[in-house]
Amino acid sequence: MSSDALFQLGMDLDHGSSTAQTEEEHSRCLDPGREEERKDFFSERDGVRYAGTHLIIDLLRAERLDDLDHIEQTLRRCVDAAGATLLHIHLHHFTPNGGVSGVAVLAESHISIHSWPELEYAALDVFMCGDTDPNATIEVMKEAFSPDRVVVKTELRGKEIQRWTGGSKKPSMTASASA
Repeated sequence: MSSDALFQLGMDLDHGSSTAQTEEEHSRCLDPGREEERKDFFSERDGVRYAGTHLIIDLLRAERLDDLDHIEQTLRRCVDAAGATLLHIHLHHFTPNGGVSGVAVLAESHISIHSWPELEYAALDVFMCGDTDPNATIEVMKEAFSPDRVVVKTELRGKEIQRWTGGSKKPSMTASASA
């Protein structure tokens, strides 16, 4: 595959793509000159220890789902509203329908979007751990995309880890995701 073809796919290792850079090199939100505290720690709520909150969000009869700049600015506003730390945003605009797929990579995980403007539909994932408020992104999305309906499903990721590891804080060598 040629260098130009890789660049068009967002994978060119010589043109400063995100795949060629480390988080420290391209982060505009972390100060590389000072030691940052870990932002991806486990949380506890109502006695349940978990890795993070994962929101599965569907926007129905939504607007501006083909506007790349608007989507990028909305993701940035979501990051700010949630109190998260932006590392990188990568968006891809599809033709001919104008749909967008992309991700905001966070120190605390990610926000992703996949849109079908011709169906006025967008599917988003918001997964955040640490000291963030992923639910704050919902109002930002409502304001930005004016959907007629928003469907949100919430999952506390990693809450089974205590069962997998027998209560140990160190992962067990015999732990199984299917257990």
